[in-house]
Amino acid sequence: MRYFRLFLIVALLVLPALAGAQTPAPSPDEFVPISQIPAEEQIPAINLVAAAYAFVWLALIGYVWSLGRRLAKTEDDLARLERKG
Repeated sequence: MRYFRLFLIVALLVLPALAGAQTPAPSPDEFVPISQIPAEEQIPAINLVAAAYAFVWLALIGYVWSLGRRLAKTEDDLARLERKG
């Protein structure tokens, strides 16, 4: 009975993995130029590159602005402490 349960557990764990395993699709036999690929399968790279550059520039500008605000606050705090002491 013990071996039967062990076999059942192993079978329940292994069989779904074997059933789900599929053979990969065969690779194309030759190079396909971009001009022969349908338009719906092409990715508009210029839009993605422009969005990436815009994100990086906005993040950089936001970071520099944040540093400026924190530096101004620190300078104000330092000036206030110098007046007190």
